[in-house]
This record gives sequence, C-alpha cells and structure tokens, in this order.
Amino acid sequence: MPYVLVSTQVRLESGPCTVGDEDSDPELMAFLEAKLIKQLGNNFLEWNTPLTPRLVLNRLEQKGYRVVTMTGVGQTSIWTCHKEADKILI
Repeated sequence: MPYVLVSTQVRLESGPCTVGDEDSDPELMAFLEAKLIKQLGNNFLEWNTPLTPRLVLNRLEQKGYRVVTMTGVGQTSIWTCHKEADKILI
C-alpha cells in the first residue's frame, strides 16, 4: 500500500489522527498505535491513533514514507504520504 492519508481536526492538532480506512495495512496501523473504529453516523470503519500529526509523520518516515502534499479542508489538515514501490516490503 504505497499511499497513506493522515488527517486531523485543526482544533485537535494534538491528536487524534485518522490514518487509514478499513482496507489499510493492519501491521502499519499497529505501528501507528491506531485502533479500528466506527464513528457515530458513518457506515464505514477508519483507523484512529492518539498520536499527534508530527509523531505519525515521523513514524511513517521510519517506514520509508514521505509527505508528497499537505492541504487544509475546512477545519481539517490532511497529509498525503507515499512510499516508493522499491521500498515496499511484501
């Protein structure tokens, strides 16, 4: 899985962060200390971690990911991280 989206609410910049959907790599999610949850009102699952965005990005860098873009949407900050195919361990 070469892409990971990391998002957090601006008012909650100290965490939690959403770091994946229900199809994300469970080993990577464990490394990010994420738990699979279902938010009230949603019909899908997502991985949330109590870590701050900086700590999440630092951990992803340890696994070979790099930030390719960052944006803000309303009150949400979103980072897109990518891992090159030759760095992906299968």
